[in-house]
Amino acid sequence: MFALTGREKVDDGTAEHRRGPRSRILAIEDDRHILRMLELSLAAAGYEVLQAPTGQRALEEARTRNPDLVLLDLGLPDVDGLSLVTELRKNTAAPIIVVSADHQQADKIKALDAGANDYLTKPFAIPELLARIRVGLRGWAHVEGSAHATVTFGDFTFDLQSRRLLKGRRQIRLSSVEVRLLATLARHANEIVTPNALLREAWGSAYAARTGYVRVYMHSLRRKIEKDPGRPQYLLNEIGLGYRLRTTDPGTENATSL
Repeated sequence: MFALTGREKVDDGTAEHRRGPRSRILAIEDDRHILRMLELSLAAAGYEVLQAPTGQRALEEARTRNPDLVLLDLGLPDVDGLSLVTELRKNTAAPIIVVSADHQQADKIKALDAGANDYLTKPFAIPELLARIRVGLRGWAHVEGSAHATVTFGDFTFDLQSRRLLKGRRQIRLSSVEVRLLATLARHANEIVTPNALLREAWGSAYAARTGYVRVYMHSLRRKIEKDPGRPQYLLNEIGLGYRLRTTDPGTENATSL
């Protein structure tokens, strides 16, 4: 179980977090009461919560909803928790925090070896859980090719940790999907990212063939970023290959808007 008293003040950075798009957390837990408490606590901290009471549901959510972080209780009724860690890793690279009542050191090591990023033993306090989540999300902001917390292009700065796009000091409002697309491009700034890779990042592996989605949302992003969306300077389409976020001086380089 976990503990949260009415007197505790959760220092979770909520005010700052809520100014940007919400991170999506998949909570895998078969106990309804615990799952409900997780939902309320995480939502109060500014996160979007996906619920999965079974391993089968968890795999479907990971495949189709593309969470930013996974909370996994190993004691599920329909699947071995350690095996589920391995299966989840086939569908998401997001941090996995394993939660279990098992205090055995060997099992913790097995979970980490299977692909988990962190291990939290029950009972625990909600402030500790939120701290672990923040650490996991900060690490996730640096994976897949980017060693920088922020990426700058033109007058814009995109913060990979807070998931905020600023033009000067003004925040540009982005949808969750737009944030995921831009974050993927930012982590691979000046590199070509295939439509399939963008689809996996923004929607999940189940949508890898729906390339039309990328064109629609790239058009939406360009309307918020480019002076002339029909002649983009930053969000470029490399015909037949994919998309690229250009952070260097556009110069005389040609680009297409499709």
